[in-house]
Amino acid sequence: MADRTPRTITLIVVDDHPVVRDGLRGMFESAAGFEVLGEADNGLDAVDLVGGLDPDVVLMDLRMPGGGGVAAIAELTRRGARAQVLVLTTYDTDSDTLPAIEAGATGYLLKDAPREELFTAVRAAADGRTVLSPAVATRLVSRVRAPGATRNEPLSAREREVLALVARGTSNRAIAAELFISEATVKTHLTHIFAKLGVKDRASAVATGYDRGILG
Repeated sequence: MADRTPRTITLIVVDDHPVVRDGLRGMFESAAGFEVLGEADNGLDAVDLVGGLDPDVVLMDLRMPGGGGVAAIAELTRRGARAQVLVLTTYDTDSDTLPAIEAGATGYLLKDAPREELFTAVRAAADGRTVLSPAVATRLVSRVRAPGATRNEPLSAREREVLALVARGTSNRAIAAELFISEATVKTHLTHIFAKLGVKDRASAVATGYDRGILG
């Protein structure tokens, strides 16, 4: 007779707040069917940890000093990591949600999600199914129904900095060094800049930047 015992889902918890990491670890270790393999307090360490431990699911915060979640998700996607990333954050704004999903996150939940909802979401993510909190799902549906809406969004201060450096012919590596961020983060910023400006390459982004008065 086949063994019907559910498999244990392995996780890594990524959050810059120790109390949040401790709380999540305790929550999952007290429940059957989960094993927390490790923790990280920033995106860069998370990428390394995933490479070494190969978890089923990564619970990823977004805004962290020393390496944000979106850049980490993009890097894990680039590396072809097996792990599914479930974003768990306090933010549900378009500027956070959409980049995370576009970077390759499997799901997006808010930290006020009930315990059982979180367990269910992690199981779903481990199976490769998309999980979105109702608020996030509503935003994504609205965006899909209004194609091109991202083009009306203003560039963030950091995106303006990146675009200005691109206009000076600066390479991604040099931009990363000047702004003290990773090359993966630079690429993520460029992806968002291209989307907001409605362009597909660096040259068009610079031209559009001058045309709209973003670049002086």
